[in-house]
Amino acid sequence: QVQLVESGGGLVQAGGSLRLSCAASGRTFMTYTMGWFRQAPGKEREFLATINWRGDNTNYADSVKGRFTISRDNARNTVYLQMNSLKPEDTAVYYCAASYKIAAMIIGDFGSWGQGTQVTVSS
Repeated sequence: QVQLVESGGGLVQAGGSLRLSCAASGRTFMTYTMGWFRQAPGKEREFLATINWRGDNTNYADSVKGRFTISRDNARNTVYLQMNSLKPEDTAVYYCAASYKIAAMIIGDFGSWGQGTQVTVSS
């Protein structure tokens, strides 16, 4: 399995932006569908976005569509999540994940997870 390490989280004011990165180990990174999820205190982990191995097909949750952008750089074994117009309700631990499934969308489709990075949005 691929090992994943997220970075880029922090404290930001409402309306601000952050870019999360997820660095993957292994030479097979480009074969994986990559996803971003988040989990707020007391809530279930939720899907945010996925991107296919070529980077030309993305999917987003309605809650972040138009504000968040997922991208990947296969040469750097890295996937990104650009987050704009952040809201206090975006506060959560953000996780990246990898899946062998082409159409991976749900938590159960992803077999490799990072440790998470905290994002806190102040009002």
